[in-house]
Amino acid sequence: MAHAIYVFDGYGTLFDVHAAVRRHADEVGPEGQLLSALWRAKQLEYSWMLTMMGRYRDFWVLTEEALDYAFERVPEANRASRAALLDAYWTCDVHTDVPEVLKQLKLRGAKIVILSNGTPKMLDAACRSAGIDDVVDEIISVDEIKVYKPDPRVYDLVTTRFRCFPEAVSFQSSNRWDAAGATAFGFRSVWVNRNGLPEEYHDFRPAAVLPSLEGLLALG
Repeated sequence: MAHAIYVFDGYGTLFDVHAAVRRHADEVGPEGQLLSALWRAKQLEYSWMLTMMGRYRDFWVLTEEALDYAFERVPEANRASRAALLDAYWTCDVHTDVPEVLKQLKLRGAKIVILSNGTPKMLDAACRSAGIDDVVDEIISVDEIKVYKPDPRVYDLVTTRFRCFPEAVSFQSSNRWDAAGATAFGFRSVWVNRNGLPEEYHDFRPAAVLPSLEGLLALG
């Protein structure tokens, strides 16, 4: 194989970050889609701001705080659904293409690694719920260094762990900013552009843009 190590972002790439609100759509109310979008956007914004300020709170705390903010912005949404939404986030649905692609890469001899902003407990729970815990070789959380992506120190966790050069790693993310960070670090980055979004970071283009993970098998 061209790459011995396949590293995947967790939330958005493997796990559907909007699954919690979709699962409880009736309880949340008609503004659920807006609530979910704001929840995700604020969750990421908090992570970037904290890293730029040299501060850290773990990703579960940011997830809770971001949901509270989203409820403030969308008062029409049923705040009584808060506990159910947070509980559902621990078992986010996996994207349908994920299990088979990971299995096939594993059969080809690749190491399967998750590199995520999520806490170890969040990621362990998500992998078990998705039934991919037996395929994933390693879960690496930013909690080890208390810095969020796309800080290069996060991507360096992979090369340090496996004692490899960046060129040995294929990094997959559905978050364009994450793929840009991986490109800047030296990984072969693959942007899984599930929603057909336009290019944002022209100076840090990915090696490939795929509509789903399935194209990764042909890419090699």
